[in-house]
Amino acid sequence: MSAAVGRGVSSRAYLGLLGLLLVAGACSGPSVSREDGALIMSPPAEEAAPSRGAAAARLATRYLGAPYLWGGASPAGFDCSGLVTHVFARVGVSIPHNVAQQYGYGAAVSRARLEPGDLVFFNRLHHNGIYLGEGRFIHATKPGGVKISRLDDDWFRSRWVGARRL
Repeated sequence: MSAAVGRGVSSRAYLGLLGLLLVAGACSGPSVSREDGALIMSPPAEEAAPSRGAAAARLATRYLGAPYLWGGASPAGFDCSGLVTHVFARVGVSIPHNVAQQYGYGAAVSRARLEPGDLVFFNRLHHNGIYLGEGRFIHATKPGGVKISRLDDDWFRSRWVGARRL
């Protein structure tokens, strides 16, 4: 800075120019503001951390192909509510291993507003899964084990009960 000041540029003008360059060149970087004539730089805003639901949806896909086991809640074998219980426990959410009881947790979500990680329920609360996005959800079913299906498949569309966001 002293070289610039020595060439006829005031320190105040130099700081102003530096501030403009920082703002123009780093839109997602640190924010720059002036307070009482002083240049103040704050650290860049952190990107929003993924929600627990989104983390659960990603984690659930690790279990694709795991076998179906009635009452199962581990990678050795899952039933539908056991998959949900296991996955959400891994992201710090404790819910019971029972579809009808799981339906009582969280907040109701319309089908049009589903987000990855929302729980989806079917067949008079006898089946559920975890929404992945783009009309797809992951669930444990007999036969087939842990797999991905589409909400608009006839069986699921005709037996839709609702969805919950934990």
